Amino acid sequence: MSAKAVKTRGAGSKMPKDWFDHQEKGGFYAALIWSLAALSFGYAFFHRVAPSVMVSDLMTEFAIGGAMLGMLSALYFYPYVLLQIPLGALLETVGARLLLTLALSCAGAGSIIFGLAESLYIAYLGRVLIGVGCGVGFLGSLALASRWFPPSRFGLLAGLTMFIGMGSGMLAQGPLALFVESYGWRTSLFMLGATGFILATAIFVLVRNAPFGSADEKAKKADRLPLLQVLKQAAQTIEVWKISLVAATMSGPMLVLGGLWGTPYMMAAYDLARPEAAFLVSLLLLGWAVGAPFGGWLSDRIGKRRPILICGSALVCLSLAVLIFVPDLALSLSVALFVLIGLAGGFMACCFALVREVIPAQIIGGATGIVNSLTVASGAVLQPLVGLMLDLQWRGDLQGNLQGELQGNAPVYNASDYRTAFILVLVSATLGLIMCLRLKETKKSVF
Repeated sequence: MSAKAVKTRGAGSKMPKDWFDHQEKGGFYAALIWSLAALSFGYAFFHRVAPSVMVSDLMTEFAIGGAMLGMLSALYFYPYVLLQIPLGALLETVGARLLLTLALSCAGAGSIIFGLAESLYIAYLGRVLIGVGCGVGFLGSLALASRWFPPSRFGLLAGLTMFIGMGSGMLAQGPLALFVESYGWRTSLFMLGATGFILATAIFVLVRNAPFGSADEKAKKADRLPLLQVLKQAAQTIEVWKISLVAATMSGPMLVLGGLWGTPYMMAAYDLARPEAAFLVSLLLLGWAVGAPFGGWLSDRIGKRRPILICGSALVCLSLAVLIFVPDLALSLSVALFVLIGLAGGFMACCFALVREVIPAQIIGGATGIVNSLTVASGAVLQPLVGLMLDLQWRGDLQGNLQGELQGNAPVYNASDYRTAFILVLVSATLGLIMCLRLKETKKSVF
């Protein structure tokens, strides 16, 4: 390369640095970048719901009951929740590429530690590291979507990100249950660890934070508010907390039923084998996979978010009420209710589009982090609470094998125990529906 060519590539030059920098918004490379980030959310969601098909294995391995299993599962959520608060602002300064690479590497390491655990405390450590590593995927994909695509496609892309997450969640139900039956829960975690490292490498090599020469790429730190100031202003904005509550309560049923307790409930209520029950519960995630992009697309189309959220929240409440209070439901009807809970709950993707419309631009990153934090916090709170409610109703029965011998210390709960515990989820969803009616809308709503 000539000296003149070198000079044109120096400081202040407008010449792109490499092939990646030639790419523009909305093209193939933009789709590749968003897809890798969305796959990282899919990886995170796989981890989120994977314990639901390992319930009896983990209870037996570590000699624990429902409350402690709920805590083990929920340890994914606690660091995840805490990370969301500064993450929105960090994505504006550090960038999605580096954060996603480090996070996925952490999740991969946590998976391997969990798979090697011989004590409950080592399993706790692995699950915490998984939670830390999985915390960047969703907001990272939204950040990259906002920089690589026009605003008119943001609602759809937010929904499609959830579609990928739910698709991964479905793989973590029936297919993972079959894998666990054949190879064991430890091997499945080792495979997840390897996947995390592979995805981290791909993102580091291929992803760029913004198109070369774009306003986002040119933005300087001096033009942005300091991290603490962003978080402070976001936390002082009442609309942020209203949107957060709606997002959390619409996600809670999916995280409780699809993420942990739905599979053992279906096994108890309909005497199903674990793979079959897990497959049926995964249809809840299929409903969410359809509902999230559809709700995002519909809200983009009509230019309103609030009516979509109200309808979704109301359907979630109605479906939960029927599942809990109507006795002796046919299996097909229960499955239909699971699908409807997922479909309607997926409309909460509109919450993230609403944030970008009603929150001041300079604190959107912090506000989005708070909303996503409370969304995931619903699982951190409700999963162990449902487990505790199950323990309070436990009659002392232990799981047995075909020969009638006791198998470890895994407690057995009947279907009515689960339905009673799920009332906690219904109460949460009802509070969210009430808050939906108080949301601010940028355009005049029909509701």
